[in-house]
Amino acid sequence: MTHRFGLLRRFRFNRPQRIAAVLLALFLVQGFVLVSRQTLSDRDYQYARCGREMWEKPSPLAGYFTTCGNIHDSVLAYRLAGLPLTLNLLFERGLDLFRKPEDRVVQTGGELNTWELRHQLRHVLLLLRLPFLGAGCILGGCLWWVTRRLYGNWGGYTALALYCFSPAILRACVAPDPEVLAALGVYGGIYTSIGVAHAMQGPRRKWRPRIVLLTVIFAVAAGAHIAALPVVALAGLLAMLWVAEGQRSQALPIILMAAAGALVLVFACYNFSPDAFSYVFRSAAGFLWVSLDPARRFFSNPANAGITCGTLASLVLYLAVGKSRYFGNTAPLLCTIGLMALVMTGVPGQPWLWALPFLITFIGGLFADAYETPRGRVAIAAGGAVVGLQAVVCVLNLAGLL
Repeated sequence: MTHRFGLLRRFRFNRPQRIAAVLLALFLVQGFVLVSRQTLSDRDYQYARCGREMWEKPSPLAGYFTTCGNIHDSVLAYRLAGLPLTLNLLFERGLDLFRKPEDRVVQTGGELNTWELRHQLRHVLLLLRLPFLGAGCILGGCLWWVTRRLYGNWGGYTALALYCFSPAILRACVAPDPEVLAALGVYGGIYTSIGVAHAMQGPRRKWRPRIVLLTVIFAVAAGAHIAALPVVALAGLLAMLWVAEGQRSQALPIILMAAAGALVLVFACYNFSPDAFSYVFRSAAGFLWVSLDPARRFFSNPANAGITCGTLASLVLYLAVGKSRYFGNTAPLLCTIGLMALVMTGVPGQPWLWALPFLITFIGGLFADAYETPRGRVAIAAGGAVVGLQAVVCVLNLAGLL
């Protein structure tokens, strides 16, 4: 049996996977509820118009990449927002061959602009948001995979439940917005770096697929926000140096190779146009500074009450119980502290949102440790109370009552 089919044979969809699937389904339901209450905005129109131009045709304005100008950041968000509309339009054009002339979406010799598109194609608002909801689900799946491998089933349940009932994550997934893509790239990039470091303890033939995956994830981070690339590369390098005993000399070349490959993939998002790509480096998109205001606003928001209580309890356990201060808990805590303190000064961005998956991972790890103590039942009850509180405040926030 080939390696590919061997992986399929080892895949299992047992009770843990089913519970995770139910939680992610609840996440999607909340996202669809939020989308159903939204209307098309000017920002939607901009992402739809310029995203479609990247896929369908060059800008009619000489010297500019799109009619939005030269996109100096978040090119991947524009690409993903425009892709479903372009695919849907191609599908409708194919169906036009079987429709009466008066019923066709695109009349003969005509072009359908974005303004007309909202009248001719169904579910335009949902199509714009599907890639970002999908990215949110992928990020949730990554968080589940990481926390379950590190902390077991109950730690994974706790972390994924807090993630799925996080209003901040939900809001980022129900609008054309690069923040959830950056969060996915940073979280996945750091833990993939750790995975590469572990693979470096084995034969070299196992390095290559993980390095390719690392390059792709770095590209997601860079395509969302160019400032996210140095952040995830530096954090990934430090994690690899921590883990890769005996192979530390290989860590820097691997990170540099992945970062260079990521830049090539971002260059491809600009249709390999040097002039358009150069605006990434001629703008202030990569500027970062330090501030505690994002953390203060997050933890003082009533919509994050469950996560705040879980954070306080986890910090107490981390400081009080020496056995809890191991790499699996320390790494996400350090990532949370570092990312929560960052602010983007050149373009709009929310690095504190990139920190949220690491914070939830830290909470899941500390509660998982508490579940295995002699007072495990009390800890499970406390974990259930934290998750329940977060679920309640999230639902109240969705209903506009909070």
